Amino acid sequence: MHERCAACALRFEREPGYFVGAIYINYAVTAAVALGGVLVLDAVVGLTLAQELTLAVGLAVLVPVLFFRYARSLWLALDYLVTGADERAERLRRHRQ
Repeated sequence: MHERCAACALRFEREPGYFVGAIYINYAVTAAVALGGVLVLDAVVGLTLAQELTLAVGLAVLVPVLFFRYARSLWLALDYLVTGADERAERLRRHRQ
């Protein structure tokens, strides 16, 4: 992973604990996909309890692994959007010197 973005100089690796918010995003997506998928399939297909649990556990293991990088990217994007334009311009100016 690069230390900074080449275009805007946003630092990717921050202080310890910075990506805890990304964990929350990943958890929310995992819960929504696992629970939503199981409920929809239960209503449409009529799965047994054992099949529902197997599917839910499988999704709960697979989705966070597949969505990990996207959650980090979303967290960085939220930080970038929340950071003021003046601060971004100053960071970019310092980076280009």
